[in-house]
Amino acid sequence: MKCPYCNHPKTRVIDTSHDVRGGTRRRRVCDQCGQRFSSYERPILATPLLVKQDKTREEFSRDKLIAGIKVSCAKRPVAAEDIERIAGEVEAELQQMGKAEVSSRVVGDSVVEKLKDLDEVAYIRYATVYLRLEDLESIRSEIDRLLAAK
Repeated sequence: MKCPYCNHPKTRVIDTSHDVRGGTRRRRVCDQCGQRFSSYERPILATPLLVKQDKTREEFSRDKLIAGIKVSCAKRPVAAEDIERIAGEVEAELQQMGKAEVSSRVVGDSVVEKLKDLDEVAYIRYATVYLRLEDLESIRSEIDRLLAAK
């Protein structure tokens, strides 16, 4: 692997560990400049196309999913590793289905369930958009359901 600092083609692996992102993290050192950096390896598995409500199809984007979860978790005590873990779990669930196409609702339902267990405020934020809670009454009824489940 090339060094990102000096572009020297020779680097050495000094440590390897499994990462929460579902792959392998490798610490490397450049043979020329001595700088250290990390690289991540993740297997590329086929994920199905997502069929949206308007019947359009779109490739699953882990980055888009993470961005949406980050918005709902903004200013909440949710670790970046938890967001990565949720995205990894959702992606793994899609891959395990073994289908060419899956409704985008499957992704949303999975994220909603995982956020409900992780952080209730982040759950309400995500659910407000995902479940289309468009007025205060619908948001209040969802909060009441959440409180009743405790």
